[in-house]
Amino acid sequence: QVQLVESGGGSVQAGGSLRLSCAASGYRYSTYCMAWFRQAAGKEREGVAAIDSDGSITYVDSVKGRFTISQDNAKNTLYLQMNSLKPEDTAMYYCAADIESGDCLTADRYFAYWGQGTQVTVSS
Repeated sequence: QVQLVESGGGSVQAGGSLRLSCAASGYRYSTYCMAWFRQAAGKEREGVAAIDSDGSITYVDSVKGRFTISQDNAKNTLYLQMNSLKPEDTAMYYCAADIESGDCLTADRYFAYWGQGTQVTVSS
């Protein structure tokens, strides 16, 4: 059974940094999309960053140049380094995975596996 466990959220001031981690277990497929999503209060969930088994990396425009997605295959861990944080980055952040690679952040893209989320709060 695939499990995704996020950590690293917290409260920071605007301009600060956080690094989120997503520890994956039980994933036995050679292809994947792994992504970070976020959902702010009263807003729809949005894809933030994704990486797939072909090496493609995608970011939503609002985080380009500030966020970096990476992975450590030896540790089965996905990361999201978030720099220059803004109050509008405040949200619950979720890690997601799916066996289909490619087009990871397209609208309505299906992800089979989700973590429980970690809260990020950025104060002005």
